[in-house]
Amino acid sequence: MTKPTLIVMAAGIGSRYGGLKQIDPVGPSREIIVDYSVYDAIRAGFGRVVFILQEEMQTLFREQTGNRIAAAVPVDYVSQRLEDIPEGFLLPAGRVKPWGTSHAIYCCREIVNEPFVVINADDFYGAEAFVKVENFLRNTSPDIKHHVCMVGYNIENTLTEYGSVTRGVCVISEDGYLENIAERKDIRRSNGEIVDTDIDGVKIIKPGTVVSMNFWGFSASIMHEFELYLGRFFADNQDNLESAEFYLPLFVNDLIKDGKADVRTLKTEAKWYGVTYRQDKAAVQAAIRDMIKSGKYPEKLWHDV
Repeated sequence: MTKPTLIVMAAGIGSRYGGLKQIDPVGPSREIIVDYSVYDAIRAGFGRVVFILQEEMQTLFREQTGNRIAAAVPVDYVSQRLEDIPEGFLLPAGRVKPWGTSHAIYCCREIVNEPFVVINADDFYGAEAFVKVENFLRNTSPDIKHHVCMVGYNIENTLTEYGSVTRGVCVISEDGYLENIAERKDIRRSNGEIVDTDIDGVKIIKPGTVVSMNFWGFSASIMHEFELYLGRFFADNQDNLESAEFYLPLFVNDLIKDGKADVRTLKTEAKWYGVTYRQDKAAVQAAIRDMIKSGKYPEKLWHDV
């Protein structure tokens, strides 16, 4: 099997974080979170990295991070452009930002022709996740359905002490397949419990509930589906195109409903680390220091590839 490509979604600016968290150093040699993700991916057998970045961020990112990664693995860059949409549709006059995470992957269609994995730039996933996804892709071939995988985390391992988070809350079948995923945008700890606040009020979420952290594995054959479903998204949202966004969980849910894909959940007990809020940075730095002390990572990350 061709080595999978790692697609890193790094186009967003962290408004709650208050800056460009994607390039904020957390390691002892000024590594950023995505350095550790790429390092883990290389060790798991990935062969290339594609960064989805805003055009105005590319030069700075190359200088601070991209060039050192490119010394270890081939690197490409993609811009998620607002005007890159399927034929037959027009841009609405009031639209100012791209169309969500599914659109971000659609923008990679001309340069990614092999199995691929999608992650967020500002989430620390742990080495186990990359090994599990690479193994799935290496041992899976599409037949009458696309075979997709998602790394599932226990919700209690994905929270921050400093506010709410957005998570894809999953319904998993007894045999480990994703049945549905619902994005919840206000999950937090409150009075010793994990709660989700939505339009229907406050709901308690049990520990052990599986959530998605936008870590997906896809076969190469699925890329054309992004164009098909993005076209459907435009057709279905003609009255709401100034603000509507097409997220990866929506794309995956549509594939499941249409019987086009099954989605294997690859569970991990690993703890997620991320910088949703500026205060999170110290906890991420401390966790990385502990992992270096335990031998999971070298002090200078890229000297050991």
